Amino acid sequence: MTFNILIVGQKGRLQHEAALFAASLRHNAPNWSGRLIVAEPQPGPLWPDDPRIPDSAQRNLLQSLDAEIAPFENRHFGSAYSYGNKIEALAAMPAGPFVFFDTDTVITAELADIVIDFTRPSASMKREGTWPQVDLYGPNFNDMWGVLHERRGGRLADTLDTRWPDNHWRRYLYFNAGWFLGDDPQAFYRAFRDAALMIRDDPPDEIVTQELDPWLDQRVASSTRRPFSPQAFATTHRIGPAG
Repeated sequence: MTFNILIVGQKGRLQHEAALFAASLRHNAPNWSGRLIVAEPQPGPLWPDDPRIPDSAQRNLLQSLDAEIAPFENRHFGSAYSYGNKIEALAAMPAGPFVFFDTDTVITAELADIVIDFTRPSASMKREGTWPQVDLYGPNFNDMWGVLHERRGGRLADTLDTRWPDNHWRRYLYFNAGWFLGDDPQAFYRAFRDAALMIRDDPPDEIVTQELDPWLDQRVASSTRRPFSPQAFATTHRIGPAG
């Protein structure tokens, strides 16, 4: 199945990483036939300086490698939380199956040879127990994760990995947002954005002492599943050779 790829590119470190991503993609996945979208934040009130990739060797290289530099507007995040780019960049995506990668990713194998079920949106499970942190007198993991899923209309019980004991961090649905995928980027964008704004702007009492920077994007990835059925959202997504 053909799918598109989304990364973020902007002035500074990410312009170099974007160029390396594109070069590794074209070198190691020559049979992949999707569109490479490099989402570029535009100047606006949420950026003190122009965040666009300047005319440079990196921009020229991206264009020579058939990367499509797609502008997007920061309406909710920006320099105060640049990780929010991966949320708002989804608004620049064309329709169809997609995979988002953090820009510092390097492609090392042929992407045309992998099998992905895009009808089951998913994200990386390569994560650690960084969030939330349980205080001595609570609230505990059940309290914090439970209220967050409830706020989004879900149930904690639908998300638990019961192979792990109660109040062990691995028991609770927690993704790394270093990559995520789905079949509808606009639906994913709306779910990701709404969950992030809910937690940032109106956090429940149970998490008011928790640090959200830099973990907001990872924290809300599990809440992004709510518009999709629990059966549709994959927590153990298989990506492997075709056949």
